[in-house]
Amino acid sequence: MKRTRTRALLALTVVAVALTPLTQAQALNNGVGRTPPMGWNTWNTFGCNINETLIKQTTDAMVANGMRDLGYQYVVVDDCWMDPNRDSSGNLQPNLSRFPSGMKALGDYIHARGMKFGIYQAPLDKTCAQYFNAYPGSTGALNHEAQDARQFAAWGVDYLKYDWCSPTGTMDDQVRAFAKMRDALAATGRPILYSINPNSIHDKTGPRRNWGDVANIWRTTEDITNVWNSGQTNGYPMGIQNIVNVNAPLSGYAAPGSFNDPDMMVVGRGGMSDTEMRSHFALWAIMAAPLIAGNDVRNMDSATSTIMKNQNLIAINQDPLGLQALQISNDGTRRILAKRLSNGDVAVALFNQGGSTTTISTSASAIGLSGNAFNLRDAWTNAVTSTTGAISASVPAHGTVVYRVSGGTPTSPSPSPTPTASTSPLRGVGSNRCVDVSGASQANGTAVVLWDCNGQSNQQWTSTAAGELRVYGNKCLDVNNNGTADGTGVLIWDCNGQNNQKWRFNGDGSITAIGANKCLDVSGASTANNARIQIWSCTGASNQRWTRG
Repeated sequence: MKRTRTRALLALTVVAVALTPLTQAQALNNGVGRTPPMGWNTWNTFGCNINETLIKQTTDAMVANGMRDLGYQYVVVDDCWMDPNRDSSGNLQPNLSRFPSGMKALGDYIHARGMKFGIYQAPLDKTCAQYFNAYPGSTGALNHEAQDARQFAAWGVDYLKYDWCSPTGTMDDQVRAFAKMRDALAATGRPILYSINPNSIHDKTGPRRNWGDVANIWRTTEDITNVWNSGQTNGYPMGIQNIVNVNAPLSGYAAPGSFNDPDMMVVGRGGMSDTEMRSHFALWAIMAAPLIAGNDVRNMDSATSTIMKNQNLIAINQDPLGLQALQISNDGTRRILAKRLSNGDVAVALFNQGGSTTTISTSASAIGLSGNAFNLRDAWTNAVTSTTGAISASVPAHGTVVYRVSGGTPTSPSPSPTPTASTSPLRGVGSNRCVDVSGASQANGTAVVLWDCNGQSNQQWTSTAAGELRVYGNKCLDVNNNGTADGTGVLIWDCNGQNNQKWRFNGDGSITAIGANKCLDVSGASTANNARIQIWSCTGASNQRWTRG
């Protein structure tokens, strides 16, 4: 949900670069959202200026222009649809000056055209527009969750967007509130796709938690705006480049019924070049993001229509495996993402984040295919070329070339072992807590422990080309006294180039101490704050697997 004025954020710094896949999500098993949802939402273009005529015209346009038949099925009515007051029984009711036929009639209209009906609500006392005094009333779902869920089901709602939109509440508070509506929707017996946004004017919990046990899709960032780079790490508003930096590392959260949501698209809303809008759509497609249009689809120009209706990219996005592309490499300019597909093909995106044309190259083996004869289908031109394994393209500034690679035998994509100068937290897969310098001390010999992720400098680790993990700029993650025995502790020390300060990131999420050839490990597989970080013989257990960001 967009806000129209600046406000202070409870900000969590989220850093760009992923090294390894995350743990596979445990998806909400409600039978919907088995591939990323596709559709249209009112907010990006119309905000609060909505009515039933607009919704009906848009629905008809999506049928007439072929979007429905390409998979864009959800028509989502965002904030400002409701009467500012509940009725005498506490039920939500539509704003009849805007929706004189009522919401059930609107849902029936949408359903009669072979599409699905989405609606907006918020878990606290106010919706986002109400919170910012852009719309009157206080009609959030707080203490009305079951009642609202039953009302939505009675209206034929197929998709609920549920927006936190408050600086208050811990992550645990959010989990409880979002889960309460999840359970209320389930109790109705109607299959309703559940979309949540925990990030609005709040600590950025989207990238900090796998929300797949709670919702079908969940926002990972602050709100999108139609610019390439807003300069925000994860703060309002965010450009395309900034969102990709946050969302790309979260590939392991995705699964059928469970997808990261980097926000509704802004393709066709101006503010960017055609090349940048193509990248926007291509990256959303390969990241298994919901493809929710935010432009006025009644009046699309030909360039926008071509992008939104690219059947090659839609097929990649809608692949039934439900995988988000794994980040293979990112050197700050050239980013490579690879997504395994159900028929054995692999989609690969060559993304140029820089300001001038550059060549981006990878190989079939790096993206998870073995063999010596492959076909590359260009998602934009549909041209097919052959290769013995090299995959390369000259990519314009802010451009993205996408190939669907066929042939060979699927193996596993290989993330880059150590990117250059990337800085982010190290988050434990088993604990969801971060590698932390105890007490934020900068003294040599300070122990390194597990602690709640907080984005502070004593949790920001910089990977260098030499294999170091630096903190505070000049201290290195160090295996105590060059030890090699199981249980040897890990601490910080002045960087000295020795092997006990060198680390390798592995494709399974483990991190190897080069000098000892053992894995970074949480003592006793603990998940508690202050648990000791050590090295141990590699086992593949969750207390030895880590993610960036």
